[in-house]
Amino acid sequence: MDSASSSLSKGMIDDGNEPHVLAVDDNLIDRKLVEKLLKNSACKVTTAENGLRALELLGLGDDQKNNLKTSGSKVNLIITDYCMPGMTGYDLLKKVKESNVMKEVPVVIMSSENIPTRINKCLEEGAQMFMLKPLKQADVKKLRCQLMA
Repeated sequence: MDSASSSLSKGMIDDGNEPHVLAVDDNLIDRKLVEKLLKNSACKVTTAENGLRALELLGLGDDQKNNLKTSGSKVNLIITDYCMPGMTGYDLLKKVKESNVMKEVPVVIMSSENIPTRINKCLEEGAQMFMLKPLKQADVKKLRCQLMA
């Protein structure tokens, strides 16, 4: 854990070159795919297996000991699955947008289901974009362009 946490703290300070993305998905395969695509697009990536863990990493959870803020990190984008147990991507989006510290961070919602009412609900709540899974490299390039704009 020591080597991972030291690389976290030195590697994720926003130097303007590599945006730092928090990828949240309860499905390990989807999470690994998103992580690989983002890394291929020269992004730093931190992953979380659910919304509650994402909130902890963002410093918005109940446990403030192990979060990205204390390790000197700044998240430039949050990409989250919509359908997760415990806390949906929509609930995570609402928590992020309610936070004074995090509300400016763009949130992208992913889903394998193309449900217009769900998409509109997320966009109305402040999501930057809604993307259909599985994500492709072209989707991530589009995201990367938005991140650096």
